[in-house]
Amino acid sequence: MPNIDPLPPEELAEHAERFAFVEEVMGFVPNSMKTMARVPGLVEAFGGLGGAVFMNGLIPPALVQMVAMVVSTGAGCRYCQAHTSHSAHRLGVSEEKIAALWEFETSEHFDGAERAALRLAFHAGQAPNTTTSEHFDELRKYYTDDQIAAIVSVCSLFGYLNRWNDTMATALEESPAAFGERVLADGGWEPSKHAE
Repeated sequence: MPNIDPLPPEELAEHAERFAFVEEVMGFVPNSMKTMARVPGLVEAFGGLGGAVFMNGLIPPALVQMVAMVVSTGAGCRYCQAHTSHSAHRLGVSEEKIAALWEFETSEHFDGAERAALRLAFHAGQAPNTTTSEHFDELRKYYTDDQIAAIVSVCSLFGYLNRWNDTMATALEESPAAFGERVLADGGWEPSKHAE
């Protein structure tokens, strides 16, 4: 049960255009955004930041979602794990690869570049942050500084989302919840406090 309920549809009319775009991209409108709508200007600010992080073209969209999932795993946010794995699959990442994200360090599904990005994401999601200069040395074998900054921007955006959704106990929507139960459960995922 959420700590604060999302606003009902009749109170979200001013966000209709933005929410239509989000629904087109994700397949649903996240309850987190419906709760953010309680704070004037937050949906718009979040949309602007999210657009810059998700659509900058510096790293592939599928890698963005995998980085987001691993940083959310590091932070322990089940809501964001379900969302990002669901979105990665919508972008063409196989269910097998998504399920293997729990073991990205050793799984044959990941190459050195992906491992470097996912390693940084996992350590960035820890509290306190456990990233090191060695993580950046490894990243520079595969990515430019602009691309590394883009990876860190994904980690940082999901730091906000992880904190928001875990604190609010945001109720998980049906499609990412079903995906998480089907694909992530073997890795220990469960909806936890995000179940209604």
